[in-house]
Amino acid sequence: SLLSAIVPTCQAVLAGWRHAGGLVVHTREAHHADLSDCPPAKRNRGNPSLRIGDVGPMGRILVAGEPGNQIITELAPRPGEIVIDKPGKGAFYATPLHTLLGQANITHLVFMGVTTEVCVQTSMREANDRGYDSLLLTDCTESYFPRFKAATLEMTHAQGGIVGWTAPSALLLAALAR
Repeated sequence: SLLSAIVPTCQAVLAGWRHAGGLVVHTREAHHADLSDCPPAKRNRGNPSLRIGDVGPMGRILVAGEPGNQIITELAPRPGEIVIDKPGKGAFYATPLHTLLGQANITHLVFMGVTTEVCVQTSMREANDRGYDSLLLTDCTESYFPRFKAATLEMTHAQGGIVGWTAPSALLLAALAR
């Protein structure tokens, strides 16, 4: 699929980042089984036949612990890596992420993931609001709608990096190899 095409590049970045000793944080949108952290306005959006919490082909949609809510094997967390279950689109909303990054003295973030225009961009905007410098790897993010990805990349670095910067993963990997 369109989204899975980025997996090999993301694997290469993870390998390089881990080798360099960088902190790795994985995020996934995941709600409590009782959906107490999913407001009705959010649950009522999207495909009207399958909503958050409904049973789909891989278990209940966006519910923590369900088979379809796991990070794919190719990008799975290693022992000691942080995994954030987020009830919103952004990685900072209602999560301990800001506290964990502060405890680790992290000031710069590198983003990859899906979808570019929803979870990735929302997380970058939240990071910017909290004072982090952010880089989005252009070949490590994807959307179901290519024009949405293109627009998001343009918005990210507009006006001198209003939200952050973008670059291909090769530049980051070259810098890590130095």
